[in-house]
Amino acid sequence: MKIHSKDFRVRPGQEVYLKNWPTIVKPAYNSKKQYRKLLEEHVAKLSSLQQLHYASNRYALLLIFQGIDSAGKDGAIRHVMSGVNPQGCEVFTFKQPSAEELEHDFLWRTTCRLPERGRIGIFNRSYYEEVLVVRVHPEILRNERLPEELRDEKTIWKDRYRSIVDLEEHLYRNDTRIIKFFLHLSKNEQRKRFLERIDEPDKNWKFSLSDIHERKYWKDYMKAFEDCLGGTSTHHAPWYVVPADDKENARLIVSQIVINEFKDLRMAYLEISAKRRRELKSIRKHLAN
Repeated sequence: MKIHSKDFRVRPGQEVYLKNWPTIVKPAYNSKKQYRKLLEEHVAKLSSLQQLHYASNRYALLLIFQGIDSAGKDGAIRHVMSGVNPQGCEVFTFKQPSAEELEHDFLWRTTCRLPERGRIGIFNRSYYEEVLVVRVHPEILRNERLPEELRDEKTIWKDRYRSIVDLEEHLYRNDTRIIKFFLHLSKNEQRKRFLERIDEPDKNWKFSLSDIHERKYWKDYMKAFEDCLGGTSTHHAPWYVVPADDKENARLIVSQIVINEFKDLRMAYLEISAKRRRELKSIRKHLAN
C-alpha cells in the first residue's frame, strides 16, 4: 500500500463519525523485515529534511499527538523521530495543569512551549486536552477558576474550538506549520494492550488503574474526539486520523505525512556571497599549507 496523506486527512468543516474511519488498514509492508527497512528509509529522509529545516531557519514545525490511552503516541514519537538531531527537536507532555498554569487561560501553558524557527516541537497531548478530557469530565472546569458565564456547557466547547483555530491560524501566518495526529485505536485493541501491560513485567510501569477507570467513558471520549476533529481541522492546521491498531503501520503513516509536510516547505541552505566564498577559499588555501 502506498501511503497518501489525503486518505487520512479530515477536511475542513467535515463532520466526523469515527465508526466510519478504520482503526486498521492494509499495511504498507509485507513483513517485519520490510517494515524495518521502510521505517529506516523514512527516518533517514526525516533526518536530512530536519537538517535543511534547521539550517534554513525559516519555519517552525509543531507535531501534535492525541489519542485514547495506549493508542501508541509514545511509540510513534520514539520510532519516527529516532534519527532527528536532538538539538533541533523538543518533546513536551502535558498532563494535569499545575497551580500556576490554572491561573492563566487554557492555552497559556502550551503556548510557552511552542517551537522556535528551525526547530521541531512535539506535543504528546496538548491544548486539545481542554476540549477532550475536560469535556468528558466537566467537573475539572471548577478548578480552572472561570467565571460562571464561561462555564456554560452549551457554548464553552465551541468557544474553545474558536480560540484554538484562531491561535493556529495566527501561528500559520507567522510560519509555524502544525500537523495534528489522532491515533485511532479500537476498544478491543486497547483491551489487548492493557493485558500486555499487566502480563509483561517490563510493561507494568505503563499501566495504571486510572486507565481502566477512563475506559468506562469510551463513548464519551469518542464523541469528544469527533466534535474536536470536525471543529478544528483546517487547511492551515489539518487533523490526520491514523489507524492505530497496527503500531508499525501507524508509524509509517505518521512518518510519511511528516515527510510530505517538510517537502511542501520552501527550504534552502543559505546562499554564500561572492565575498564569503573568496574568504573561504583563502582559508582553505591557508589550511592546505
